Amino acid sequence: MSKFLSRLGRLRSERGMTTAEYAVGTVAACGFGGILYKLLTSEPVQNLLSSVIEKAFGVIGG
Repeated sequence: MSKFLSRLGRLRSERGMTTAEYAVGTVAACGFGGILYKLLTSEPVQNLLSSVIEKAFGVIGG
């Protein structure tokens, strides 16, 4: 009986697990991208980024 169970265990495959993990990762990446887009296009963040860039050019410009 134990030989049968060990053979059965070797015959089972987890091929579908890889596809499911890629699907979950893709959905998570899309969700993160959407949140990042909304964050970066918000007015307070755009003002902060533009002030940082202006200060950086001010330092470089002398």
